[in-house]
Parts: sequence; structure tokens; C-alpha cells
Amino acid sequence: MKALVYVGLKPGVLDPQGRTIARSLNDLGFNEVESALQGKVIELNLSGTDADAAEARVKEMCEKLLANTVIENYRIEMQVEE
Repeated sequence: MKALVYVGLKPGVLDPQGRTIARSLNDLGFNEVESALQGKVIELNLSGTDADAAEARVKEMCEKLLANTVIENYRIEMQVEE
């Protein structure tokens, strides 16, 4: 079983990396880019077969380590391998 965790800044939190990405793309001629948000994706390979229990454990991982819940949101996508 695999879990993909998408972590990004909450609305209203300054994103200097995203601003730099957007500005750099504009400098390279990609003027259609108005803004960019920078985040991270964490891929976890998990043992076990109970998808609900696994998702609950991944949520616990996010709350304790993977996301700074003061300034970041996260979204979990579970993938059951066949």
C-alpha cells in the first residue's frame, strides 16, 4: 500500500520560494505565470492491508512530523496496489 502526502502552505502564509519561482519563470519569458506555490510530496510505502487503519496512521504521521500544521495544510491520497 502506498500513501502520497501533499503538503503546502495555508492561505495567507508568505511563500518566498513560490514568489521566487514565479519571478524566475517571468524572467525566462513565461509571462503567463502570475504566481506559484511551492510545496512538497512525500511518498510512503506501507505494510499491511487495512486501508482505513493505514490512512489513520499516516494522518498521525502528518500531525506529528510531516507537516507543520500551524502554517501548512496536508492532503493524503491512499493507493492500494493490486
